[in-house]
Amino acid sequence: MSRSYGQYCGLARALDVVGDRWNLLVVRQLLIGPARYRELLDGLPGVATNLLADRLRDLEHAGVVERRPAAEGNGIVYALTPWGAGLREPVEGLVRWSAPLMVRGPGNDRFRGEWLVVALPALLGGRVTARRQATVGIAVDDQLVQVRATRSGVEVGRHDGRALDAVVRAGAALVLGLAAGVLAFDETEAALDIEGDEAAVRAVFGA
Repeated sequence: MSRSYGQYCGLARALDVVGDRWNLLVVRQLLIGPARYRELLDGLPGVATNLLADRLRDLEHAGVVERRPAAEGNGIVYALTPWGAGLREPVEGLVRWSAPLMVRGPGNDRFRGEWLVVALPALLGGRVTARRQATVGIAVDDQLVQVRATRSGVEVGRHDGRALDAVVRAGAALVLGLAAGVLAFDETEAALDIEGDEAAVRAVFGA
């Protein structure tokens, strides 16, 4: 565990637990869903295997992460504890806060489509209220996530096999810009590869 800031302050004590490099990115991966060690390693490009092991041990010791039997009965997965899952709100707040940092595009930074499972609820939630229910697949780099927009809000997850009203394929910067409301749908429509009901895609992005 990292050294404490030694300050009786909620922010300082929170940072004592999750402030070390990689800790919040481990949390991001586990907000997507429970994962095996190898899946976490794949989802965190750039992390060294010994460093990931250290971070998981620290987060487990702090009560943020726990081990569970894998659903298929082989080995274990890492998952957020109920207390750890409470980090969704501050993580989503940081995603929204980061919008000005994202407009310049990815450059040489790596991107995985599964990260949209955390980013899209943060960017669309509270901003998009669909006038009609729509379920749309968003594909970035051949990874498909599912966005379901209803009058009560937006749900995002891995595609669960249900029928989709449409599938839209685009680059990460374009998808995130639309979700954040930084880009206008009508101005970027030509760059979107839409298969299916365009009105459903508009409903998801609040266009």
